[in-house]
Amino acid sequence: MEFLIAFLVIVAIVLVSCVKVVPQATTYVIERLGGYQASWEVGIHFKTPFIDRVARKVDIKEQVADFPPQPVITKDNVTMRIDTVIFYQITDAQLYTYGVENPIMAIENLTATTLRNIIGELELDETLTSREIINAKMRASLDSATDPWGIKVNRVELKNIIPPAAIQDAMEKQMKAEREKRESILRSQGEKESAILVAEGKKAAAILDAEADKQAAILHAEAKKEATIREAEGQAQAILAVQKANADGIRMLNEAAATENVIRLKSLEAFSRAADGKATKIIIPSEIQGMVGLVKSLTEVSKDN
Repeated sequence: MEFLIAFLVIVAIVLVSCVKVVPQATTYVIERLGGYQASWEVGIHFKTPFIDRVARKVDIKEQVADFPPQPVITKDNVTMRIDTVIFYQITDAQLYTYGVENPIMAIENLTATTLRNIIGELELDETLTSREIINAKMRASLDSATDPWGIKVNRVELKNIIPPAAIQDAMEKQMKAEREKRESILRSQGEKESAILVAEGKKAAAILDAEADKQAAILHAEAKKEATIREAEGQAQAILAVQKANADGIRMLNEAAATENVIRLKSLEAFSRAADGKATKIIIPSEIQGMVGLVKSLTEVSKDN
């Protein structure tokens, strides 16, 4: 009885061990009697006891391999060190398992040789400024070489380029000289722009002064014109007032039915007032001359009385 129970327990353990659950982003490589049998994807699977076995669990997520700096020589015989980063993904678990003994080491060595070949065709300056070109060439070469291993190289990046110390010193001096040159250029441009702004300011000020003088002259002329107009209007009004007064006087004389002698006498008075002015010569009509004699005779008679 005890033997039967033990047998059943062993059978149950064996059956349970034959049930395999493959997780997400993982592939199980199954061998049967030492040979490749199948590749199990995500899900539950059953293997034959004592015959099938899980040869390898392959992670099919994208992975990153950071390789140490590799010494390379440029076309102009400059030795530098470059470290690279490889982004790869396993696309075929069977080829990855049986294609190469150590895939990561193989990729590292392949990366080093490919990098030396590419850098050997470039000069130092081209190497420092052509990272994108180098990355594209390396990715194409590595992807083609790793296809038989079931590996796809998605991206290659030059992580760091380390030139010799002497080259670094020369580059730093060159960069310093370039910065000083740019500083000098910027300072000269600033001074030029400042001078231009000052000149434009003076020009604008001169234009404003000229405009102000022009406006002042216009206002002065308008004021003078207005004063002349007002003076003329005043003189016209004065003339009109005098003419109106004369007309009123004549009208009053007409209304009073003044005689001819009275009219002559009034005329004489007007000429006498005119004689009070600055005129040195006065022409008196003949009619009024007779009245002058009459007035003189009347004056003498009044004195005798």
